[in-house]
Amino acid sequence: MSNKKELNKIQKKVSITEDLQKRTEESVMERVVESPAKVLDETIEISKTVERAVIERGPVRKLENYWRMLGPGLTTGAADDDSSGIGTYSQTGAQYGFKFLWLAPFSFPLMAVVQEMCARIGLVTGRGLAGNIKRFFPRWVLILCTILLFIANTFNIGADLGAMSEALRLFWPQFGYFFLIVVIAAVILIMQIFMSYERYAKYLKWLALVLFSYVLSTLLIKGLDWHAILTASIKPTFSFTKDQILIVTGALGTTISPYLFFWQTSQEVEESIQSGEKSIQSRIDAVASDDITDMRIDIWSGMFLSNLAMFFIIAACGATLHAAGIINISSAAQAATALRPLAGDYSYLLFAVGIIGVGALGIPVLAGSSSYAFAESFGWKQGLHYKLRQAYAFYGIIIISLIIGVLMNLFGLNAMKALVYSAIMNGCVAPIVLILILILASSKKVMGQRANRWPAKILGGIATLLMLIAGVATIWALFH
Repeated sequence: MSNKKELNKIQKKVSITEDLQKRTEESVMERVVESPAKVLDETIEISKTVERAVIERGPVRKLENYWRMLGPGLTTGAADDDSSGIGTYSQTGAQYGFKFLWLAPFSFPLMAVVQEMCARIGLVTGRGLAGNIKRFFPRWVLILCTILLFIANTFNIGADLGAMSEALRLFWPQFGYFFLIVVIAAVILIMQIFMSYERYAKYLKWLALVLFSYVLSTLLIKGLDWHAILTASIKPTFSFTKDQILIVTGALGTTISPYLFFWQTSQEVEESIQSGEKSIQSRIDAVASDDITDMRIDIWSGMFLSNLAMFFIIAACGATLHAAGIINISSAAQAATALRPLAGDYSYLLFAVGIIGVGALGIPVLAGSSSYAFAESFGWKQGLHYKLRQAYAFYGIIIISLIIGVLMNLFGLNAMKALVYSAIMNGCVAPIVLILILILASSKKVMGQRANRWPAKILGGIATLLMLIAGVATIWALFH
């Protein structure tokens, strides 16, 4: 009996030993098998830690912060290079080669200073440009400027719709010219009216990056004479002939345009409202030095991108079209088509994509600036932060502008004539509005401690004088 008990004990011990050995073997096998997964998991965790460190401390975080800083200045700068602007720059390069490349660096600080004044007026006063003109100047001045602005913008919208349709037909020729114009106008209206302001502002901001397509399309051209390009960019040349007067005044008028002034100021107000400052007084009280600094970075970045695109469009057309003897360009789409056999498919495609992208950005800005001007002039509810039912009159101006632009094309609008009429209107209104902006931005009564200092006054004065000369010269050249 005792032997049996001892045998059972021995068997139990053996069983326990075998179990332990089995578990040890399983444990070792499990550790061997799971080691690659553990290594992968630890690698992922280390990567996340490194990524967080890089993002929080490195250039990625700086780039992210810079992108967040950009807003109205970036979109306004990009909207400046709408389809009519591209057509003007293309014609400049085609007709005169690199001769007028100096216009891009020359106009950059003038344009940036003017737009910075507009933005500062919006931030400091909590009102749009038309609202400030209404407060401090005779009513008839504002009404005249608003009507001329509306007419000029509407002609521009008609020309831009036609240019976008032509550009789209380069990709889809099976669709009719007018059909595409109606579709483009409908899509732009739906987005501008029914999208929330926050979402719409993000859309415009990303769309601004399409301007880099002009930089890439130029860099893809083989055999660029960079010495000639750089020389022309820093060595101004000009002759007082009718054609050159029109080219220079057209380029300046496209770069420093009244619709940009009204849009910029009102967008600064929209951004403040989006941040929670609903009343004028709360917007005035909320302005801090950091806001002014961020605004300046935004403005100068946007204007730099705008003039960078201008520079590369002139360079591309000068290096290809002018060199090939093609000196007359009637539209941006024609410039893209003419580039194809000379610069290659990629340059052609990027150029055409740019026309479509900046048109989608420029048309809402044109229509919106007219609407802001009318709404503030007549005391209507105004702003893209309102829903359709809350601001019928404001959105009504946008709808009317697009409908007239569509009808212009239906009744055989000549795009070049439309741009000529637009140039005449802008030539009349730009100097007047610039004088008003300069007075408002320099007034301590209006701006307090944020009023213009002497550098801004001097550059603003130069821009105003140049636009006054350009306006008179354009009207003289067109009628002589």
